[in-house]
Amino acid sequence: MKALYIAASGMAAQERNVEVISNNIANMRTTGYKRQRAEFQDLIYQTIRRAGSLTSDAGTQVPAGIEIGSGVKTASTSRIMSQGSVEPTEKDLDVAIRGEGFFSVSLPDGRTAYTRDGAFERDATGQIVTIDGYQIEPGIIIPGTARGVSISDDGIVQAYLENDSSPTQLGQLQLVRFVNKAGLESIGNNMFVETDASGTPQTGVPNSGSLGGLLQGYLELSNVNAVTEIADLIAAQRAYEMNSRVVAGADEMMSATSQLR
Repeated sequence: MKALYIAASGMAAQERNVEVISNNIANMRTTGYKRQRAEFQDLIYQTIRRAGSLTSDAGTQVPAGIEIGSGVKTASTSRIMSQGSVEPTEKDLDVAIRGEGFFSVSLPDGRTAYTRDGAFERDATGQIVTIDGYQIEPGIIIPGTARGVSISDDGIVQAYLENDSSPTQLGQLQLVRFVNKAGLESIGNNMFVETDASGTPQTGVPNSGSLGGLLQGYLELSNVNAVTEIADLIAAQRAYEMNSRVVAGADEMMSATSQLR
């Protein structure tokens, strides 16, 4: 009985849906996290009677055919790249992006990753790095004698050195944008890498063109909405429950058939 397998595909799809929702909820407080949404497609159909087929020599046609679907599949877990809320941290090297763009990060394997997580630190050499110790691009070094580090909304990093009465520019933070940022591949640690679907990175100065500006002393929180996730979770649970009832109903029908005398 096909109903068993159709309902089973629905249960599997809703199980995947709950997994996506649970990951969103788990990352509600993850800096720069972007929520995901499971999207589904119906599976191939068995055509028993095709619409428009002839029913007589006079040319009459079937107005509506007979097609039996075979269930559902998970088509994608697309990422919603909307802006998350920003939260003050009172830390000089915390930087939030307000608008479009990603920070570039050099990975140990030579690849370049991209992140919205601006929780930066200084390593032993004064280099600005991520909390995992990965260098940002382009590299900026803050000397140990520097004081009063400031980061402008267009990414200029300045500090007072030793007894200087005026600040010295130490470098320029840059941002990267993609034509299809939802096509980036997540690699964990709040980072993404380029794919063929995302397009090539376009680098620029913050607050220029379509790139957003920077906020020193702030961090961007995740864009997960708790109420929306709980509502989606309830809907997924009910869909799973209804599919399980179809399985039970199909089983009862098969049991009744096997008991016919």
